[in-house]
Formats: sequence, structure tokens, C-alpha cells
Amino acid sequence: MANTVVIGVAFVDVKGFPKGEYIPEGRNLGSVKIVHGGVSRNVVENFANVGMPVSFVSPMEDSAIGRDVERRLLNAGADLSHAVPVDDDGLGMWLVILDENGDLAGSISRMPDISVLENYIAIHGEDIVAEAENIVLEIDLNERIAERMLDLAEHYGKKVYSLVGNMSVILQRKDLLSRTACFICNEVEAEKLFEEPLSNLTPEQMCDRLPTLADGAGLSAVVVTMGADGSAYYDSETGSRGVCPVYPTEVVDTSGAGDAFFSGTIMGLTRRLPLSEAVRYGARLAAMTIASDESACPVCPDFFNEQLSLFS
Repeated sequence: MANTVVIGVAFVDVKGFPKGEYIPEGRNLGSVKIVHGGVSRNVVENFANVGMPVSFVSPMEDSAIGRDVERRLLNAGADLSHAVPVDDDGLGMWLVILDENGDLAGSISRMPDISVLENYIAIHGEDIVAEAENIVLEIDLNERIAERMLDLAEHYGKKVYSLVGNMSVILQRKDLLSRTACFICNEVEAEKLFEEPLSNLTPEQMCDRLPTLADGAGLSAVVVTMGADGSAYYDSETGSRGVCPVYPTEVVDTSGAGDAFFSGTIMGLTRRLPLSEAVRYGARLAAMTIASDESACPVCPDFFNEQLSLFS
């Protein structure tokens, strides 16, 4: 199986769960849990938990919680040979409140210091890309990291799959996305990227709009997730487009669902599945994550051997 290298950062998530109805203006009794998170870290654990070879290029903080993050990824089977040790500020933090339905009610995030990662990539980037079969890039780290990795990927003929962070770089440098193999985002992010109202569209309407939007932006392939309504996708190389429904599941915690959808879809693409099939695995992995109180999917080494009969 192809080795996928993920370039990004790790976070720890501080999650609050109310006992009953969540009241924003009042005091809410419930539980608070600290879990490992961050879009890139979640993707790495998702890959490892289903048995897909994956390496993580990221700052790794030498603290109690940083060592715990490292230990969990190693136990899952991730390769951390390119993790960059730092003494302080190597982990991001995400404070999040979930409502009584498990949906996001509010959040605040803090980014870690990525200067050490930028320096590491400047020195070791060529070795990292040469060893990889595929690259997942958290493109919003900064422009210099994004351009360096895209330049090297083009030089070595490797595909890059762009992972959305806070969209700070993407919105300033939309041209970078035209150099990636597939862009996956939610409908709110799609509105910002394409600069037109999209959040009230049905999946079928989104599907009809995607060819014009993607071709105009020079995107090879694009998938827009739409929550409980599923997702719409378009592949410019094959001309295929369509709608993928959600996979029915019990909702425990929706955080991490988008990262899981991204992970499953990219796993499918790296296994040379067409986009129309890859998104089904994205939907399945998202459902598994939603049914868990973790930000990554449960361990499932037989994931790609399961028949997705609910989609037939």
C-alpha cells in the first residue's frame, strides 16, 4: 500500500458536554474531556486506525500531553520519524462546547508555533517528498511551507491533497489549490472560496454548480460536504459528478467528522478508486467517528474489506 505523508500540526481538544439542554447564557452542568485533535493529527490517526501506512511531519512538544499525543500515534501505527521535537508551544489547543445533540455550539482555537516546522521542511523537505507516494498538506500553515511542498511534489511527480485549516492562506492564494489533486471542504468554506452563496443549496443543486465553479478555479477535483444532507463531488478529469448520502449512524459527537470524511475519501483515492467510490468511504468513516466521542475513527483494520451495502 502507498505511504501517505501528512504535513500539519497536532492539537489537543478540550470538549464540554452538557447534561441536558445547552443554554449559552447560563451555567451548564455536564462533563469535560480532553482528547487529541487537530485536523492533520486526526487524519494521521484515521489512516493508522484502518491500517493505511502514514507518516506525520509535525512539531511534537516535549511535555506530558505532547508525549501522550506521540505515544497514541505510535501505538496506532503511525510513522513519526519526521516529527520535529520542540520544548514549548508545539501543540495547538481547541476549546469546544457541544450542545445536547452533539453539535458544535462554540469554540476557540490557538495555533502552535510552526517556525520550527518551516525550518525542518526547508532542510528535509526533499527527502520527505521523495520517500512519499502521496502527500496530505494542511495548506493553511503558511505560504512558504505550501509553496515548498507543492514545488517538491511537482518535481517528484507526487500527488498533493489539500487539507483545510482556517483558510487564511487558501483565500489569499487560491492559485495554490490548482496544484493539488483534490480539494475537500464544507459548504461554508466553499462559499468563501468561490465567493458566491452556496450554503442554502441542495446537494443536487451543488452538484450542478460544481463543474462551473471548479473549472473556473482550475481545480482537478472537488468535494463539498453538506452535513446531514451528504456531499456533492466533481472530477474534472473524468467529468463525473454526483451526490453521496450520509451513512446512517447514532450521533454522539460530530467534531472530527469532516476530518474523517476527508481521510476516508483520500484513502480511497490513494488506493486508485474513482472519486465517486472514494467519497462513499469518506461517508462511512465520518459515520464511525460521529458515533464515537473521539475526534478520530475507531480502530478498524478491515475497513476497506467491508461492503458499503447501504450505498447500493
